[in-house]
Amino acid sequence: MYISYNKLWKLLIDKDMNKQHLKRVSGVSSASIAKLGKGENITTDVLVKICKALDCDIVDIMELVQEDK
Repeated sequence: MYISYNKLWKLLIDKDMNKQHLKRVSGVSSASIAKLGKGENITTDVLVKICKALDCDIVDIMELVQEDK
């Protein structure tokens, strides 16, 4: 299994936001945004900052995806 942040990107589109705007409103670093874009691991602190900025729950920005076997 792996974590997908596709829900986050869809939410940004719905809110008419881009990654730079998310970075500004959440206080998350460019490096963390880049990690999210690559689907890499990120700290829960960063995820909480994003949820606060977007006024959403963590399940609204990420999901576990089953790997193909």
